[in-house]
Amino acid sequence: MTDLVELVVLSLLPSRCWLRVAERLRAGVLAHDIAEALVAEHWPEQPDKLPALRTRAGAAIRRAQFQGIAPIAWHDASYPAALAAIVDPPPVLWMRGAVDALNAPAVAIVGARAASPYGSAVAERLAADLSAAGIVVVSGLARGVDSAAHRGTLAAGGRTIAVLGSGVDVMYPPEHAPLAREIERSGLVVSELVPGTPPHRMFFPLRNRIISGLSRAVVVIEAGEKSGSLITARSALEQGRDVLAVPGNVLSGRNRGAHGLLRDGAKIVESADDILEELGMRAGRRAPASAPADPVLACLTPGEPADLDAIAERSGLTPSRLLPRLFELELHGSVARLGCGRFVRIDRSC
Repeated sequence: MTDLVELVVLSLLPSRCWLRVAERLRAGVLAHDIAEALVAEHWPEQPDKLPALRTRAGAAIRRAQFQGIAPIAWHDASYPAALAAIVDPPPVLWMRGAVDALNAPAVAIVGARAASPYGSAVAERLAADLSAAGIVVVSGLARGVDSAAHRGTLAAGGRTIAVLGSGVDVMYPPEHAPLAREIERSGLVVSELVPGTPPHRMFFPLRNRIISGLSRAVVVIEAGEKSGSLITARSALEQGRDVLAVPGNVLSGRNRGAHGLLRDGAKIVESADDILEELGMRAGRRAPASAPADPVLACLTPGEPADLDAIAERSGLTPSRLLPRLFELELHGSVARLGCGRFVRIDRSC
């Protein structure tokens, strides 16, 4: 519990500290020591700053326990490996729902809040078809394209993850509270913000890196030139994820951002098959059994954990290309995922 409190303290620090937090956690520095060092550096005139943060962290954990909200710390085995690989992963994720949805293959669908009927229909159809292929659909529970993607997934009996710009117990927009409850039955409602945090405009651009970080690809539908969806797309590119876009009406102005992505080389999406092809998948097709000579397996020694950077160095693959293969090997039972973004090869000779 003490370690969780310190990690929550780190999550309460301003966003300018997050990159340094991640670097030090990866280096093996204790969360307690990181918190003390950063607070002393940034608030030397406020001796009560760290005790106050610890009080807030403890209160957040108690609130979560009372409301059935699960905190997943970055070193937990259930922390999503794809998110752990980004430069500034949240020290703690707060969630309601089925935690196992975090580590299934996922695709983000994002777009305009003021979506046209066409944009909403495309989002619903793509989400439903991706769900039929076993893909988890990630979005932001916003009005328009986001909510259409969530609803399309649920209508198809699939699983979806909603990433919030508020605490998971503070629903925004309020009218989506019933949708969030439906999502929780098979998927997840997730936030990096402690329970009780109200929505704020600064939180939404920050949460977009989580939407892309949880996903193997981001699909943009009806994004204007200054759309928040383009922030998600930029995050995806920085994280080494694939970016795809749906073409639309050139007269409305709703699609200029998405069309800009297409001009810059994003793959055009007309159906879910285009997305699955980009991911090297096909609807209904399971990952093939791994041969003993698999180049990723060859980089792992049974019983000896290795982190993503070490495996990438040995295999010559970038983390963005390595993660999907590790997920496939995990589904096949050849690799197990441990905490802190580490993987271990399973010895099947026993």
